[in-house]
Amino acid sequence: MGTLEIKNLSLTLNGKRILDNVNIDFWGGHVHAIVGPNGAGKSTLASAIMGLEGYRDIEGEILLDGKSIKNLGIDERARRGITLAWQEPARYEGLTVKNFLRAPAKDKSDGSIRSVLSMVDLDPDEYLKRAVDKTLSGGERKKIELASILATRPKVVMLDEPDSGIDVASLERIFDAIKLLKSQDSTVILITHSLAVLKQAEHAFLMCAGKIMEKGRAEKLSRYFKDKCIPCDHKNVPED
Repeated sequence: MGTLEIKNLSLTLNGKRILDNVNIDFWGGHVHAIVGPNGAGKSTLASAIMGLEGYRDIEGEILLDGKSIKNLGIDERARRGITLAWQEPARYEGLTVKNFLRAPAKDKSDGSIRSVLSMVDLDPDEYLKRAVDKTLSGGERKKIELASILATRPKVVMLDEPDSGIDVASLERIFDAIKLLKSQDSTVILITHSLAVLKQAEHAFLMCAGKIMEKGRAEKLSRYFKDKCIPCDHKNVPED
């Protein structure tokens, strides 16, 4: 399992403070959620943790199992077990689903590859030979990306809007996949606008204007979805 610690993390982009002294402990082997309005900094935080280009010039520290990863590139962070699934998954023209899943898999057997596809509600016989390209819908690519993560068994996985583009009938299978990741001792971080997704988490953090405004058990923060806001000191006034 991977324990991820974010300490005094700040990030300024184009002269604007996007992350402002963020402190979070993501406990190993637990499911966490980050909620908050659009523009709060949720996806930016995930990008900084993953070490994406443009999000590396940070203040503060990022620790994985007590060791700094602040100066590591995205490839090395991935090798150490950190994975980010984007809200809009990438396309890989010419690469089959089977090869896409097999490349990072811990178990590369056909049985294992078929199994992870079934876990995300995709028929292996229909999808294994298809290409990961524009012929797949966004929802299909999202499921295939999640299947790849299941095959990889990462230490830390960040899922950005895991329900986006997913039909209601498949949503429970996605939730089952989250439970499976937890059972494999992965640390799961859900970035979400959905109360249903929040309910899959044990612990949650509310972000607004680049800051952590509140934290606690997921049930406690569910009132954010009822009230659409939790009182804080942020002045919601358009900037000059």
